[in-house]
Amino acid sequence: MNVQEQIKEHIASHPEPKCSEMQQLHDLILGVSPGCKLWFLDGKNSQGKVVSNPDIGFGSRDHRYADGTISEFYQIGLSANKTGISIYILGIEDKKYLAETYASTLGKATVTGYCIRFKTLKDINTDVLEAAIRFGFEHKTKEK
Repeated sequence: MNVQEQIKEHIASHPEPKCSEMQQLHDLILGVSPGCKLWFLDGKNSQGKVVSNPDIGFGSRDHRYADGTISEFYQIGLSANKTGISIYILGIEDKKYLAETYASTLGKATVTGYCIRFKTLKDINTDVLEAAIRFGFEHKTKEK
């Protein structure tokens, strides 16, 4: 199964309204960065044990680990959990930027250094979310 099929299957596995909202967010992110690299992480480790919620990833960035090794990883992530949906915007150097710039106009959401978490799309301003995602694609950290 290719990545697009995995993503389609993952989105369809959620009950409504989360299924429709995940599809809307998937489409919104692709609208910001059409043709970006797609990722699907099933949340399982190498032994097949579930260790996290599955993530849909968009874009690509280099990530440097503490030991100096570099690997490719996604730039924007989308994940559903029991209480809502999370958008991850990775590679932003200033960990206060998302909260300081978007939290006051986003709506009912929790905004941390790299994550925007909300219960449902109707609770947030999707134009503000789109602006945050656009920022994430355009201002990724240049790894040293």
